[in-house]
Amino acid sequence: MLNRAMLTGRLTRDVDLRYTQSGTAVGTFTLAVDRRFTNQQGEREADFINCVIWRKSAENFANFVHKGSLVGIDGRIQTRNYENQQGQRVYVTEVVVENFALLEPRSNRDNNNQSAPQGGNAPQQDNGNPFGGGSSNNSNSSAPADPFANSGDSIDISDDDLPF
Repeated sequence: MLNRAMLTGRLTRDVDLRYTQSGTAVGTFTLAVDRRFTNQQGEREADFINCVIWRKSAENFANFVHKGSLVGIDGRIQTRNYENQQGQRVYVTEVVVENFALLEPRSNRDNNNQSAPQGGNAPQQDNGNPFGGGSSNNSNSSAPADPFANSGDSIDISDDDLPF
């Protein structure tokens, strides 16, 4: 069986980070995801997807995103139910996030400190060469040179250009 959800959208509010009685971090948020088509007025509608993220990933996610942040998430769909205070059965469907990617430069997230988009649960290199293989100035590296290094130009990518 396959249960996989990959979404790209913007947070509708800051992450609600809480801790269980055993001290496990859990974050909840809603992701606004544009539909691929427009309505009769030519406007794009959006779906609002409830998401939950656990443990250290929840803490990291809450520290790096805020209302309006553009993120990509990868996870699974989960349904659960509970009885509310009025005795009614409430059903909840949400995406349990397993991995995430921050899809905006850091300058859009915090006071103009430029950085490339970063992902959660992915190893980060601090050697200046996103293609791996040591320092970007190392001519003996087996990795190809970064064609965008030190160009100073930003790359403009719209939501429609993303594959997910």
